[in-house]
Amino acid sequence: MTTSKKQYHHGDLTKSLLEAAALIIKEQGVESLSMRKLADLVGVSRTAPYHHFKDKNTLLCALAEQGFYEQEQILSDLMKQEHSARERFTKYVYLYLEYAQLHSETYDLMYGRTIWKAGKPNEALKLASKRTFKTWIEWVEVLQAQKVLTDSNTPLRIGQTTWASLHGLARLFIDGIYLEQSDLSDMIEQMVKNLCVNESTSA
Repeated sequence: MTTSKKQYHHGDLTKSLLEAAALIIKEQGVESLSMRKLADLVGVSRTAPYHHFKDKNTLLCALAEQGFYEQEQILSDLMKQEHSARERFTKYVYLYLEYAQLHSETYDLMYGRTIWKAGKPNEALKLASKRTFKTWIEWVEVLQAQKVLTDSNTPLRIGQTTWASLHGLARLFIDGIYLEQSDLSDMIEQMVKNLCVNESTSA
């Protein structure tokens, strides 16, 4: 839906541009996104987006950066919940895959070649991705201490390989290799069993 022209505060227009850009790539793909189309959708002059994002690459970096902050917030909120460590980890697996499916276009920008190989990740995006991964590794260390994840290697290596499993399953569903949601639920439960220390041996 096209937004009518109006006076925006700087922050409001930035938010509106990001929301409109996310809508365009969701409905038409990254290739269809242009600064001109974005301006028309938001209802501002065709030069207005350039006051906030110098080019399309910068805009895509901002979308990916926002995705990392959202992902970090999901993790931070979950870590505060009053459930067992294993229950929280299981819930995180579900939430991670849910986010990847509901925001697949953003997820592609966060972890795909569009920015990291074909484009040019800016410093703000690099910082957001590193911060999110740091939060993840810190939690992995806690989960190792709580006998949820194995302590057979460093938190970094366990965190990297555990995340690789999550990312791999997310990609299978995003790319249409698996389509049945019943499959996803069964596969998540099995993944948790594979990744977690056996409860009987950790007791």
